Amino acid sequence: MVNKENKHISISRQAALLDISRSSLYYEPTISEETILIMNAIDEIYTEFPYFGHRKTRKLLDTEHGICIGKKRTLSLMNGMGLQTIYPKKKPNTSQADLFHKKFPYLLKDLPIIRPNQVWGTDITYIRLANGFIYLTAIIDWYSRYVISWKLSLTLENDFCVEALGEALEINIPEIHNSDQGVQFTSADYIALLEAAKSLISMDSRGRCFDNIFTERLWRSVKQENIYIQDYNNMSEAQIGLTKYFKDYNERRPHQSLSEKVPAEIYFT
Repeated sequence: MVNKENKHISISRQAALLDISRSSLYYEPTISEETILIMNAIDEIYTEFPYFGHRKTRKLLDTEHGICIGKKRTLSLMNGMGLQTIYPKKKPNTSQADLFHKKFPYLLKDLPIIRPNQVWGTDITYIRLANGFIYLTAIIDWYSRYVISWKLSLTLENDFCVEALGEALEINIPEIHNSDQGVQFTSADYIALLEAAKSLISMDSRGRCFDNIFTERLWRSVKQENIYIQDYNNMSEAQIGLTKYFKDYNERRPHQSLSEKVPAEIYFT
């Protein structure tokens, strides 16, 4: 897909043309097939039961997938996948925050969401492939559920999140941007874009289990309606398939919470 020996088109330009993050072109996977199988099983459990901690996850790994692993390995894999258990008040330390990055207060407590571009939310999720995995980030408008932008990456480096935000800000500017305290969203590059746009920055604090519930619901829809059905072989196939899925999600898929309207109808009203 990418020709690193091409003398006429730079690797950065090839990445831009393929709409993938630049860091993905340099990534060399070192994870075993066995580990990927376990991660895929964890992903299925988490998608159905995002409120399960490691104990219940391990139980289902054993009873439903025939996989028996210990607590430390379970937590390590969940952490590496970027999974964060939805737990009231207390949850495992799976948020990959950077102690040296500035954190911002949570601004959405008791705030009624009443219009498009009032609040945007973002997150990262694990996407399984037939023989590997990638990561997906998206930016969603909370009021309309409209997916404003999204990006895939082979790694959890922050550039694909920065690129997704940059594309979203070319479409509109949110009054408030909400995320967790993960290193991708507290990075200097990411924060600089929001500050330049003069958007208020809100970040989930520990113990706030439903702050990003709209994005969590999106991840469940994406996986159950597309990823698990299509079983993509590689990133290129996923890029093509998800491009169609998100277009249909925004423009054709009615939402019960939107009185059976589609997100684009609400977002562009």
